[in-house]
Amino acid sequence: MTPKTSNWLTGGRVHHRLADRIRAQISAGEYPPGSALPSESALAAYYRLARSTVRRSLAVLADEDLIITLPGKGRVVTGPEGEPRAAYRYQAIANELRAQIGTGTLATGAKLPSELALCKQYGASRNTVRQALDELKDEGLIMSRHGRGHFVQTVRD
Repeated sequence: MTPKTSNWLTGGRVHHRLADRIRAQISAGEYPPGSALPSESALAAYYRLARSTVRRSLAVLADEDLIITLPGKGRVVTGPEGEPRAAYRYQAIANELRAQIGTGTLATGAKLPSELALCKQYGASRNTVRQALDELKDEGLIMSRHGRGHFVQTVRD
């Protein structure tokens, strides 16, 4: 939060001016997609505003789909339009595996890499990989066989 201008905001409709300032910071890359914004209280202290004013500013940005609120993460900058929003690491892994299944890179009946291999490939914990696999299982895209691994599900018409 080091804008080149003063951090004082005064006058009417301050929440729109704060939204403009944060929007400019997002556009300039100070807050890239996937990064978290400072907390409401940190923004309020920095700009010397009430938290309710900051909250209204953040609501404007959320209405424009520039930010989303994630439990445990706060307000996070969204990616460009058309790019799937993967709020959590397991969702990004699931999105990539889903795309591989959709394009046929992982064909019907093909065995997925082991959990350990996926952990190494994505730099994620075993629990994160398991959560991604569970999401794909719930969608009916993959099935697991105890002791054998995970396989791309045969599509039944």
